[in-house]
Amino acid sequence: METHGDQFTALWDAHRAYMVDLAFRMLGDIADAEDVAQEAFLRLSRTRADELNNVRGWLTVVTGRLCLDLMVSARVRREQPGDPELLNSMVSPSVDPADRVTLDDHVQSALAMVLQRLNPPERVAFILHDVFALPFEEIAAILGRPAGTCRQLARRARTKITGTTAGRTIAAAERAVVGADPVIDAVDHATASTHRAVLDRFIAACSGGDLNALLTVLAPDAWGSATFVAGSLPTPQHTHGATAVASNLLSYFGSGTTLVSHPAPATVGVLAYHNRALYGMLMLTMRGDRVAGIEAIVDPTIPMA
Repeated sequence: METHGDQFTALWDAHRAYMVDLAFRMLGDIADAEDVAQEAFLRLSRTRADELNNVRGWLTVVTGRLCLDLMVSARVRREQPGDPELLNSMVSPSVDPADRVTLDDHVQSALAMVLQRLNPPERVAFILHDVFALPFEEIAAILGRPAGTCRQLARRARTKITGTTAGRTIAAAERAVVGADPVIDAVDHATASTHRAVLDRFIAACSGGDLNALLTVLAPDAWGSATFVAGSLPTPQHTHGATAVASNLLSYFGSGTTLVSHPAPATVGVLAYHNRALYGMLMLTMRGDRVAGIEAIVDPTIPMA
């Protein structure tokens, strides 16, 4: 029996953005992430979704296993670590805005710099637990190992990441998003978990072109600042008020756009892709469970057709 029609479309709309984001954080490549998500949904289409207790949980397990398989098969062509300063430079005020969005290879190198330090099981355990807050019992189903072993894998991953200067950079970034450091206090961890939930809602609302959903994520007095590279449009542009900010966001980052989270130091970062080409980056300022401000950098020279 298979899942078809309106039911499948609804599940695709509800969960695709999350699965692409999850796969991207494990793989560091947007093309691979989209391919993995598509394969996960293809497998979902061959099941009876109405008989699944938790569709997102099922998709997460499948996506995790597909990512694990892909990582294991790619071990022989692992990339060399990139420049440890690249991740910092993505949001450094001293870097020209054009460099932040036109150097797609630098973004990928920054991700590879971090991810290549971990073997596939460590990467899966660390990303799923520390970034996406999945319990180790669920991670165990993906890795096919006991929950206690998965906990050790995540701990080992943190040790590898925080053991170098570059590791401390990414660890600080993860703490800013989801509280990856196990010794942070309960208040900070709760705040970071809230930020992760808000980020998921933000990405889903933009990717789905859902204005009403986006308005529930933005603070009423939200502000936006947009810098357009290549000199084709005035820069910067400023917008105030949730409705105006949401409308502008959907103009540039709405349906047809793939958004994924990116660990940028001291902020919550989002990368925007169209046809697998990086054309924008957003830095979100959080206030409780709302997005209070957005700094966007957009390259309008990237074809959107």
